[in-house]
Amino acid sequence: MKNHVVLAFLMVLLVTSSCDFLRSLAGRPTSSDLDRKRVEIARLEELKLQQEKEQLRLDSLIAARQAAADSLSAMQARMITDSLALVDSLQQLNGTILNPTELGGLYTTKLDSRYYIIIGSFSRRANAENLLAQVAGEGYVPVLISFRNGLHAVGICQSDRLAEAVEAFKSVRQKKFCPPDVWILLNE
Repeated sequence: MKNHVVLAFLMVLLVTSSCDFLRSLAGRPTSSDLDRKRVEIARLEELKLQQEKEQLRLDSLIAARQAAADSLSAMQARMITDSLALVDSLQQLNGTILNPTELGGLYTTKLDSRYYIIIGSFSRRANAENLLAQVAGEGYVPVLISFRNGLHAVGICQSDRLAEAVEAFKSVRQKKFCPPDVWILLNE
């Protein structure tokens, strides 16, 4: 009978206790070990998904930055091509673009725009002032530009865009007061 009591006690113990006891005796993971492992795997999978999302965002930003750089490069190339075409057009009209440094630099005149059509350049200021008055009578807003080399120039049709300056150059060349050696001043 003792054997039956021990056997019954073991059966009750086995039925009431979980498999964790037997697993721990066998050196196997228990249910709490398995639960911790499942939580760790889920955490690692979530971390991996976050990293993938961040990588996708980073890739998207890199692609957007590259697209902007490509667009900017294309726009710069178009601007250079357009500028070269305008300069070619100006050369066909026998026009010239000069920088004030090529004439010794500006003396006291501060210029507000980048381009001016120069319709006359004189060593005597009085001659420049006479042309200035004549051009003002034609409806233009002339500017007296003094250079360090002693020359005084009369500029009209100021502009910040080369295309506008070339169009003004074409128009001014048709006027009676315009000499054949008209040129464009590039104020840099």
